[in-house]
Amino acid sequence: MKTKKLLALLLACVALFGLLAGCTGNTPSTSTAPAQDANAPAPAAEAKTYKVGVSIYKFDDNFMTLYRNEIERYLKSLETDTVKYDITIMDGKGDMAEQTNQVDTFLAQQVDVLIINLVQSSSAATITDKAKAAGVPVVYINREPSEDDMKAWDKISYVGADARQSGTYQGEIIAELADKGDANGDGTVSYVMIMGDPENVDAQYRTEFSIKALEDAGIKVEELFKQRGDWEQSKGQELAANALAQFGDKVDVIFCNNDGMALGAYQSIVSAGRTVGKDIYLVGVDALDECVEMVKNGTMTGTVLNDHIGQSHTAVDVAIKYLTGAATESYYWVDYQKVT
Repeated sequence: MKTKKLLALLLACVALFGLLAGCTGNTPSTSTAPAQDANAPAPAAEAKTYKVGVSIYKFDDNFMTLYRNEIERYLKSLETDTVKYDITIMDGKGDMAEQTNQVDTFLAQQVDVLIINLVQSSSAATITDKAKAAGVPVVYINREPSEDDMKAWDKISYVGADARQSGTYQGEIIAELADKGDANGDGTVSYVMIMGDPENVDAQYRTEFSIKALEDAGIKVEELFKQRGDWEQSKGQELAANALAQFGDKVDVIFCNNDGMALGAYQSIVSAGRTVGKDIYLVGVDALDECVEMVKNGTMTGTVLNDHIGQSHTAVDVAIKYLTGAATESYYWVDYQKVT
């Protein structure tokens, strides 16, 4: 009897030991996580990307090629680890309908700001209305909208150079010559005027103020020929050839609203057997590298620096002001400079 009780007690102890062992095996283990390094760098913030839509009136314009390339280069140079710019530049192809479609596309893509070189300055209101409806600021460049159009919204700005100044400088370059531009010595400066697009305020002011500068200097002037060359070198050459064929040695000066047309005019001057600086004078605007070199070697009388670096940088800076909510102004002016 005692043996049976002892055996039962022993079995109970074995069972109890097994139970305790099982409970101990099921107890979850605990571990201590490594302490975070207080000196470890914080994770990098995700970069903010702004979409910038740019439309240029025509890609094959010499000056605007320099301008648009510098817009892109400068904007990219301002990128940081936290701010990026996704820039798309489109060719308006000299067609306002094409440019309007481009603006529609930009707005559909939800760009954050527009930089627009208008095909037609008179169409600024159309672009502004579209941008305003979408809440997208606009920086107009190079081709100035009318004063009334600039009052249409508080999120549009214009960046450019005062074309009156460029025209005045052209006239002063001629007035400052020893013979005051009277190459044939007949007492009158008889001139040919090759205009850009006459709708463009730059063309209007350069045409008007170049001659006004001569008149203000007390110089007698005579207009022989004035036609539009639409900023194109081939048209500059054609119009200059026509004028020289029609008026011959009576032509003292050929004024061109830009250097592209002046380059064309120079070809016709040479073909007509005339010599710049000797029996005829030639001036342009933009200070293209080729024309600056011509001024240095005497094959062009002078040009006026249309500062594409200063203007493009200002346009980008203003666009960034809109992106960051900084205060903006309606007009930003960059001075011209004489090159003689």
